[in-house]
Amino acid sequence: MKIICIGRNYVKHIEELNNERPDEPVIFLKPDTAVLSDKTAFVIPEFSNDIHHEVEILVKINKVGKYIDAKFAHKYYDQIGLGIDFTARDLQAKLKEKGLPWEKAKAFDGSAIIGDFLPKNDFVSTENITFELTKNGESVQQGNTEHMLWKIDEIIAHVSQYFTLKTGDIIFTGTPEGVGKVSPGDVLEGFIENKKVLRLHIK
Repeated sequence: MKIICIGRNYVKHIEELNNERPDEPVIFLKPDTAVLSDKTAFVIPEFSNDIHHEVEILVKINKVGKYIDAKFAHKYYDQIGLGIDFTARDLQAKLKEKGLPWEKAKAFDGSAIIGDFLPKNDFVSTENITFELTKNGESVQQGNTEHMLWKIDEIIAHVSQYFTLKTGDIIFTGTPEGVGKVSPGDVLEGFIENKKVLRLHIK
């Protein structure tokens, strides 16, 4: 299973981190060791003092595909989920300053939280899905897929030019604004269309 992540896909998130707006989807990968079920507590790693939550809509690929045309991309997934891309923001900043890859800050063990998936047919359109993350009962991130720079089908088409997509692969589609630091004792809960699909304790 591959975890394919899309960065800088929401304008307001780009602005909050003072990043440059990309001309095409920014792609990075996480290994399978990054996966942490939302049934397991997330332990803040010793190498960072600034772990940020980034809630994202997820797509689970249901068949093998390569060079997929965007107009056929909808045939390659039938489930929509929610996840958290944990980021060691302090480490990422150091790596970016040196022009180095982000993997140590983005792909460390336990950095990919995967909640429950819902049938795609539950939604009228994948281009208008609301989602939210709360921390200790307070809303910290709210998003809607209509605000993506690149929609889900466009992401699948783009990614498949470079990587063969296989059954079970998961795509993290990017995070909206509101990312922030987590601390021991925090409880994160994630919602798609007001339905809770993720709950995570921070240690």
